[in-house]
Amino acid sequence: MESALQRRRLATDMAPVISGFDRVAYPDWAALFDRWRKEAPAGACLILDEFPYLAMSSPELPSILQRVVDAAAGSPLHTVICGSSQRMMQGLVLAPSAPLYGRAREILKISPLEFGWIAKAFTHASHREALDHFSVWGGVPRYWELATEFKTLDDAIQCLILAPQGVLHNEPRHLLIDDMGDIVQTSSILALIGQGCHRLSEIAARLGKPATSMTRPLAKLQELGLIVREIPFGADDRNGKKSLYSLADPFLAFWFRFVQPNRSLLESAPVAVTHRKIHATFRQHTAWVWETLARHSVPRLTIAGQTWGIARRWWGAATSGQPMEIDVMAESSDGKTLLIGEAKLSSTTAEIVCLEKQLKEKATVLPFVKRYRRVETVVFSASASHHNETSNIVVLPDLLRALV
Repeated sequence: MESALQRRRLATDMAPVISGFDRVAYPDWAALFDRWRKEAPAGACLILDEFPYLAMSSPELPSILQRVVDAAAGSPLHTVICGSSQRMMQGLVLAPSAPLYGRAREILKISPLEFGWIAKAFTHASHREALDHFSVWGGVPRYWELATEFKTLDDAIQCLILAPQGVLHNEPRHLLIDDMGDIVQTSSILALIGQGCHRLSEIAARLGKPATSMTRPLAKLQELGLIVREIPFGADDRNGKKSLYSLADPFLAFWFRFVQPNRSLLESAPVAVTHRKIHATFRQHTAWVWETLARHSVPRLTIAGQTWGIARRWWGAATSGQPMEIDVMAESSDGKTLLIGEAKLSSTTAEIVCLEKQLKEKATVLPFVKRYRRVETVVFSASASHHNETSNIVVLPDLLRALV
């Protein structure tokens, strides 16, 4: 949109606050903002959404806004700029060479909504169905809004994501265009991680590049919140050799696991063909989301009468030398107790008892268990409907309450 039209539209929006503001044709942005600064009532708040795109059409705008902010220093006026592109917002506000550098009093990075809120969006869904929805849409409210227009999750997946004309069919590409320069390499990295390559060496080998060249793009994807780097519980954060990478967002994980590998099939065959393929492994995807939510919930829950720090997975060699992996591991707030847990999507009472026994056995061969006075075991079950008084069991409603 031309700058003159943008100014006219903004002036119209300002008119309810400053009478007659839209009756003037402003020749430039400086004239418009100077009048706003002089005549706006105390406490008025100017919010410029998608500011990076406004600045693209008017490159002088950040410098003009800098002068307005400096002139209004100490006055009871507020200015907020927003943008969906993290890269562009950082360049406009956080880069030392940017006109607005050092002017921000607060910088808010808006994260996706937590799992617990999804039940409020899909009001007719059971708790288990809410988990399935979250496994597809993640925590972006706009995706939830689109999905609620369909009767079933299957219908929403087919129409919004799988269908080549679907609103979300190319969503990851749109996100990457906003935030990354090289979307070809970035898409390839995300696709490899989504399809099971979690080590830096594996990713580099599949791309035919040296591992050292992958450090910077992986760090950038972490900074943008698109991937997470995992290290085993108790390991040094600087130990890169043990790092595993996974996609941070359930929607991106779903897309790169199910849509990206089937792009050709979706273009040439009915959507239902790909949807049937997804059904075969969707449960595994939901199980991964459940395990991730289980770890995320630990610091917000009271388990075995105690509070806990950040939970991580653990993998490594047991004292017997055999490889071993544990889904959830955390230390109590006082540092005296170790929590080890298993996350299961579906489990009967008998299976939970068996899992508890296995966890106790694993605890005896953990290489660092002697650091702790006590070990507690916990099972996170998405199918159990209630707690067992003699066991530490965390059920799906617990996470819905905790993760808000």
